[in-house]
Amino acid sequence: MSGIVDYVGMTLDERVRSAVAALLHAAGESQTELAAALGVSQAQVSRRQSGTAAWSLADCDAVAAHYGIDALDLLAGPTRAAESMPAERRRIPGRPAGGVRTAALRDGGER
Repeated sequence: MSGIVDYVGMTLDERVRSAVAALLHAAGESQTELAAALGVSQAQVSRRQSGTAAWSLADCDAVAAHYGIDALDLLAGPTRAAESMPAERRRIPGRPAGGVRTAALRDGGER
């Protein structure tokens, strides 16, 4: 439940935007790829991510389904959303979000 403590003070809109950003990063996807999966334009995703437009509940359901997580995990914030994403949806299966950089450094990769 550390995600709840980490995001106290954030609005629900901020949590959703942060969660979507974390999911995009963990999956190695672009806003364009997410937009195509949701059937909207990249500009619409960009507006939602910048806060000039809001993610609707229907959008949240669609984003959650796309990443294979429960909508409540999306609403809980970026930590919970990324931790809930199935390994096969990650850019490197089996590694948690953030594990990509750590693994690269451990294996002698660049900083």
